[in-house]
Amino acid sequence: MRKLSKWLGLIAALALVAAACGDSTDDTTAAPGTDAPGTTAAPGTTAAPSEPMALPGEGVSVTMARADWTTGYFQAAVYQQLLQELGYDVTDPSQLELGPSLAYLSMAQGDFDFWVNSWYPGHVSWWAPELPDGSQVGDHLKAYGPTPDTAGDFARNFTNEGGELVAGGLQGYLITKKFADEFGIKTLDDLANNADALAAFDADDPDPGNGIADIYGCQESWTCDDIITSQIAMSGWTNIQQTIAGYDAMIAEAVAKANADEPMVIYTWTPSAYITQLIPGKNVYWVGVEDVLDDSNPAGTDGGEGHDQRPGTANIGADLCPVAADLGTCQLGWIAADIVVTANADFVDANPAAEALFQVVELPIIDVSLANVEQDNGRNTNEDIQGLAREWIANNRATVDEWIATALAAA
Repeated sequence: MRKLSKWLGLIAALALVAAACGDSTDDTTAAPGTDAPGTTAAPGTTAAPSEPMALPGEGVSVTMARADWTTGYFQAAVYQQLLQELGYDVTDPSQLELGPSLAYLSMAQGDFDFWVNSWYPGHVSWWAPELPDGSQVGDHLKAYGPTPDTAGDFARNFTNEGGELVAGGLQGYLITKKFADEFGIKTLDDLANNADALAAFDADDPDPGNGIADIYGCQESWTCDDIITSQIAMSGWTNIQQTIAGYDAMIAEAVAKANADEPMVIYTWTPSAYITQLIPGKNVYWVGVEDVLDDSNPAGTDGGEGHDQRPGTANIGADLCPVAADLGTCQLGWIAADIVVTANADFVDANPAAEALFQVVELPIIDVSLANVEQDNGRNTNEDIQGLAREWIANNRATVDEWIATALAAA
């Protein structure tokens, strides 16, 4: 079982965002292949001019994409700038923004080279479709992180080492705290089986008066929408359904309801700024499920066998996740996803420096969440996000230099 004890300190760290942006360090490190600052020729000699070392990416154009959820923008900008340090001419990821239903197909066909927004195991389902030549999408991809249990024949295409944000994608359902306390709701099964709670919820949900608890789900084609549909089918919740709409609009409604102590349930995730507004233990709880989705594909979704969320638990206490008091663990019904890089196999085979970089970069979940908070506080233009990435790289220069050195050695 994946443990996410580091998440317990996340909210406190986010509250310190202003203090967390340390001063940028002066970069006095010599560029690879040049003399260190302050070196002089030996007395009586003339220093021979040195040719700067050619960088492995010089002359290579790279097209990258980013996902169409804002919480992945910062990571995309960081990787773009790291590749630029290796000499690659990298497109701005904001120029190609896709959902996973198109991203993996396009990547496999060579329309772009990589993105940093894969969520596994859920996204493994997008590796399965067949291309016109009879191969599968996943035959043309490589992923840089742990091999999901659902990878099957595609396990060979996962590095099973490193990873951008391994087990960093804590995800699940949040419920208004006051409503949950009033009706004793610890799981969505409790909501489905409590007529009074269901009626109170339905009175002011996204589709009031239809006798169904309409919960805020996912944006269409994000994969989580299919997983929620399968979870509802597996659990037999005939009186619970998800609203599929733009996520920004749904989260705004959910925050307003939670702050007004009105009933609501919404799917959400970290790293994000969402849990600085929907704060477990304050205005919401994590609400559990009794039966975790397996690989039976109860909704008959294409690729649904790969949506297995077992064990679907997280190390979150009962003060934030009440069902943990009964089960000894917070049974969210969602696995903590690995957020990693996926790339076109031909691209990385031809660019060992880029591949080596993908293998060693690991981003702290706290830092990514802090960047998301900055975005939420107004630094949300593309220029702003590029600036956040530059600041993070400057403040972590020593670590970044190690990554760059590893990549150069692999070239």
